[in-house]
Amino acid sequence: MLGQERREYILQTLLRNGKVKVLPMAEELGVSSETVRRDLDALELEGHLQRVYGGAVRSSYQNGEPTFVQRTQLYVDAKKKIGERAAQLIEDGDTIALDVGTTMMELAKAIQGKRNLTILTNSLPIASYLSEALNSNRFSGKVFLLGGQLNPEQQSITGPLCEQIMEQFYLNKAFLSIGGISLTGGVTDYDLNETYITKKFAKSAREVIVLADQSKIGVQAFVHIMPLDQIDVIVSDQPYPKEWKETIDQKDIYWITSE
Repeated sequence: MLGQERREYILQTLLRNGKVKVLPMAEELGVSSETVRRDLDALELEGHLQRVYGGAVRSSYQNGEPTFVQRTQLYVDAKKKIGERAAQLIEDGDTIALDVGTTMMELAKAIQGKRNLTILTNSLPIASYLSEALNSNRFSGKVFLLGGQLNPEQQSITGPLCEQIMEQFYLNKAFLSIGGISLTGGVTDYDLNETYITKKFAKSAREVIVLADQSKIGVQAFVHIMPLDQIDVIVSDQPYPKEWKETIDQKDIYWITSE
């Protein structure tokens, strides 16, 4: 097994179990414990996990979510595939919201050939990209950047003014990028101010679509956004965990796997 394949396997085990122990993983992979330790160290540097004695646990971002720039380096391929698959849900004439996040940026990049869209966002980089895309005729329509307080680290707009502006609109679809999604916690995130805007997007939309790469599944972040039964669609790079099937079916959530 190549190094990258080995680290992917370690991550999958971590996502399933919440933790990884060095010695059992070394035995399972047929490599030395030192090799597994090096893999864990590399994955920690990339922000995928937190090293603890004897192994690793899922990164909890106890000091807050990584910045927008830092997150552009994480799960790049998965986010691209999620964004491309989510873009297929957009129809001509839709009024949609794109909230902040690197996965949402991939969705913005994948909007091609759509006509007469109305797009609202509180993300500076997404608004900038969509402006360029409009000028290049990659799609047609209007883009609204919501006003309010600037969050430099996440390159987003939040605050009471932003919330008041958002209350003026009704949406066909709200695309949400989240911090975590779990059976017990529902949809959660790390930034309190950003969650207020996310809630406004969801409340204004006929259809709520959550984008969640593998690092978000089973994670409960700091701030609660909504229960699972308020979600219509989840787009992920992974199938839902087997133990989620009953809940997904019961709450009539459409889970789309991007691969």
